[in-house]
Amino acid sequence: MKPEQALKKLTAQILKNDVFIGNEQIINGKNTMAKFSQRDLKSINQVFNKQRTWWPSFKTRNYALKPATNDDYRSDTLKKQLEARLNQLNKKLKAPKDAYAYIENGDLKVSKSEAGKQYDVKKLMRVYDKQEYNSEIYLPVQLLIPIKADSKIVKDETSALKKLMTRQVSYKVQDKSYDFKASELIKKANVSANMKITVDSSELKNKVAEINKNQSTLNKRFNFKTHSGRTLSIQGQSYGWALNVSKETTRIKKALETGKESLKAYNVYGVGYSTYGIGYHNTTNNGIGTSYAEVSIAEQKIWIYKNGKLVISTDVVTGRHDTNEDTPKGLWYVMYKESPSTLEGSEAGNAHYSVKVDYWAPFTMSGCGFHDASWRRNWKKDAYLTQGSGGCVNTPPSVMKTVYDNLEQNEPVVIY
Repeated sequence: MKPEQALKKLTAQILKNDVFIGNEQIINGKNTMAKFSQRDLKSINQVFNKQRTWWPSFKTRNYALKPATNDDYRSDTLKKQLEARLNQLNKKLKAPKDAYAYIENGDLKVSKSEAGKQYDVKKLMRVYDKQEYNSEIYLPVQLLIPIKADSKIVKDETSALKKLMTRQVSYKVQDKSYDFKASELIKKANVSANMKITVDSSELKNKVAEINKNQSTLNKRFNFKTHSGRTLSIQGQSYGWALNVSKETTRIKKALETGKESLKAYNVYGVGYSTYGIGYHNTTNNGIGTSYAEVSIAEQKIWIYKNGKLVISTDVVTGRHDTNEDTPKGLWYVMYKESPSTLEGSEAGNAHYSVKVDYWAPFTMSGCGFHDASWRRNWKKDAYLTQGSGGCVNTPPSVMKTVYDNLEQNEPVVIY
């Protein structure tokens, strides 16, 4: 046979384009004509020349030849069909199970790998790209191989988890520090494909919740020593703080996962005008601090302290008692200050009022606060019983500026 005859035969070749994995046909392809043309004669001549030998030989040799013109059906259409078919078959086949390292009940363990039946699509597609230009396409069986327990990947996971279990985070809440030891608090953990450690935070959350229960002050009672030296138990109202347990747990969890050794509490919340935990930074005087306003309803008097020193004391008139408009008792905080201001609201005998004051420092969301009361004529000690305010602390205009200047936003207001 001459090269020209071989070319003629190749040009007339019909390709079935059936695809087999091993002996199993997975694609019944569309018949196409081979793409050989006159451009391939040179390559055919080269193959013929390779067959010439000096001495007779009975050895069989195979030669592969692809057409110079690209076969779009095989390189594009059939290739996409093959990849889609393999992925479709894999959905019904058993997947292999990789071995992996993990923490369970505080112990380091390694799971066993299990072989599966799914095809390794990436490998098969690479083999397809290199397949010979035959009428039918036969690909070898290539299955996904699971990661074995003795693999480098699992050894690295084991090493990472061992390192994790030696870590601890020092967690500071106000002036107290707590140790979060991984060996004591991590019961479950695993390592993802990119070596990222993920920790079950259940035990961490329990410890943060216990710290919050014991140390937070929101809605709790405060021991308070009055100007006279008497110790009272005051119910916290708007004043006080608590930890956001979920957010703080997440921070500690991340610190253990990444190796950070210390944290300060950050997600602290409260109630009232400011939702940040008011009083968090006060660690003296049972959490009240040394700068505060003290209001005695029985004595109808207030005392303003700055850094532990009394700066002003004055008689006042508090909320009207006979109409149940008493100034609310408890531990509050100065929400803000405004000078001048217009007060609007209602009180017994006055469905709606609007009055201007020079100084205003509210401490409740319902509108109770310190303010001057130029309209008041009765400043007697018993005035509050039947002629008191609508709940505010009426302060004589002559001293109100000094009171106002010494009140600070977010500082405690103790009323008893």
